[in-house]
Amino acid sequence: MTAHIAHHIDENHSNARGAWRGVLSAFCASLIGIGLARFAYTPLLPAIVGAHWFEPSAAAYLGAANLTGYLAGALLGRMIAQRISMSLTLRLMMIVATAAFFACAFPIGFVWFFVWRFAAGLAGGALMVLAAPTILPHVSPSRRGLASGVIFMGIGAGVALSGTLVPLLLQQGLRATWLGLGALSLLLTAIAWFGWPSDSTTAGAAHHHAVQVPARGALRALYVEYALNAAGWVPHMIFLVDFVARGMGKGLQVGAEYWVLFGIGATLGPILAGHLADRTGFGAAMRFAFLLEAVAVAIPALGFGQTWLIVSSLVVGAFVTGTVPLMLGRIGELLPHHPAQQKAAWGVATVFFALFQAGAAYGLSFVFARSGGNYQMLFLIGTAAIILALAIDLTAALFFRVPRSQKTRDTTPSDPDLTD
Repeated sequence: MTAHIAHHIDENHSNARGAWRGVLSAFCASLIGIGLARFAYTPLLPAIVGAHWFEPSAAAYLGAANLTGYLAGALLGRMIAQRISMSLTLRLMMIVATAAFFACAFPIGFVWFFVWRFAAGLAGGALMVLAAPTILPHVSPSRRGLASGVIFMGIGAGVALSGTLVPLLLQQGLRATWLGLGALSLLLTAIAWFGWPSDSTTAGAAHHHAVQVPARGALRALYVEYALNAAGWVPHMIFLVDFVARGMGKGLQVGAEYWVLFGIGATLGPILAGHLADRTGFGAAMRFAFLLEAVAVAIPALGFGQTWLIVSSLVVGAFVTGTVPLMLGRIGELLPHHPAQQKAAWGVATVFFALFQAGAAYGLSFVFARSGGNYQMLFLIGTAAIILALAIDLTAALFFRVPRSQKTRDTTPSDPDLTD
């Protein structure tokens, strides 16, 4: 009996290590697909124009190609995985994103660059939809908040690297920068390669007894909340540096310092949000996040001074990435015994997110131009969007009641062989 218990404990420790190795793989995927493939382009844009690779308008369209590809990846990721297997899709998408960095080191032409920027976006969208939902069912429910925080910390790490590593690489030249990003991405792909669960294990985790699924209205409300939240971040994501540099008259250097603060917040946000969710539940943590975000987004419009603006940059940066694991965990709370439906719901949420964020970017740019450069109006609109998200969440809690069995935190792991 003692030998059997000891063997069981050793097996659990081994499986726990396997689960956390999967978390590391998903972290690498989010760092490559979103953190680097999307955010590294922002500091590269002036260098691309300055090196006369492309005209400013063409370079802007190349940035849009990544967003378009991201939407396509979010829509098609699950379909591709169903055709060729999940683990192969994840590895393939990391390879595609890596290849795009190397390809962009050679400005053969606009079409060449556009195709590879689109491919990088497609890979990022697919990785965003597939990576975390593939890994999290294999993590103990009591640690899923922390695990999802680690996974999505990759996005914040990309924001931080975009303001630190890219400028250093640019000292060696634009081509060397693209090649350096490709080398880093290749290293991360290699680290992640063997951490993905086998397709037989993933498929086995999906078989569970049937339970009542919550009203569709609860999920639909969640999609709208996530989308409105994404729109509420746009004033900070697009206009924060410009607001400090020109709106406050502080100059570009000071504006860039606030972007670094934003990046620090984005790096720490997922871990802190996941840690909170493990103690309060994802629903309560998400409502708390909405409340803090609304206050933080409003601060630049209220003119409270430098200290409060620092707080605003850190808090909004933290929740730009921190809300992602909260959303994924909340979907898991609503569909605790339905891994396949969780993945489908996460895909829909990601599409809503991409559409609303792109729409808000265009819409707020239009408002800014028509209002004669009124920054305060932009931040107030962002605040209103997040307050509306919070109101919808509170209303949905009243009208779309989740069955009691689903309100209780799930203490039975989706796969008892892969938990800590």
